[in-house]
Amino acid sequence: MFKRLRILILLTVLLSVAATALLNRWRAQSWERPQVLLLYPLNADASPLTEAYLRRLDASAFRHLEPFFAAEAARHGLALERPIQVQLGEPIVTLPPPVPQDGGAASAIAWSLRMRWWAWRHTPPSSPMPDVRLYLLYHAPRNEPLPHSTGLREGRLGIANLFASPAQEGPNEVVIAHEALHTFGASDKYDLATLQPLAPHGYAEPLQFPPLPQDKAELMAGRIPLSAERARIPLGLGEAMLGPLSAAEIGWRPRDGVR
Repeated sequence: MFKRLRILILLTVLLSVAATALLNRWRAQSWERPQVLLLYPLNADASPLTEAYLRRLDASAFRHLEPFFAAEAARHGLALERPIQVQLGEPIVTLPPPVPQDGGAASAIAWSLRMRWWAWRHTPPSSPMPDVRLYLLYHAPRNEPLPHSTGLREGRLGIANLFASPAQEGPNEVVIAHEALHTFGASDKYDLATLQPLAPHGYAEPLQFPPLPQDKAELMAGRIPLSAERARIPLGLGEAMLGPLSAAEIGWRPRDGVR
């Protein structure tokens, strides 16, 4: 009898978790109201330069995000005028668990659980409650690539590794927008080995002829393809667009007819 009760309790918990996940997924793509995106800055390298930058950081560093989302949503036929509302949260001192580099499924799942536990313990309370939480890990400028950023659809949170420099705020906004849309269900559209955008859905204008060079980056590809082997990082959201497939993935247009 006791064993059956334990099994019943376990099944109830699993069903509750599954139902909550489905409800959150529906809410993320229903677009019945603006989705609140809350940004939490952190000093990722304990650098005095980074700390000085964070002391001056304000909402102006993210001023292009809302207009970009609004323009792209309108272009894809969404009636909501302000689909994503961006807010700057309080700084956080304790760093999140590092993203695993081995790419294995088991380590990714384990990290996801640790990340959600860390977020529950260290995220400051806020009003209104955010729909999406992004943790901005700032690093002093350097001539080395930053660690991999990531966004989680389950849990609706993510990590964006950024440079602590006013000159990098344009590219930083591209990274933030990219990781934010992962939490809504958009997938990467670049080759994981080469970082080259994948044709055709990794191109901002997938029907352009000839296809290369492109003038803008498909946001979920992250780079502007110039040739089959070359691409560059956009200078800001003014050089980025959301392609048809990415728009469909987040619920901005029907999947039927995506090309």
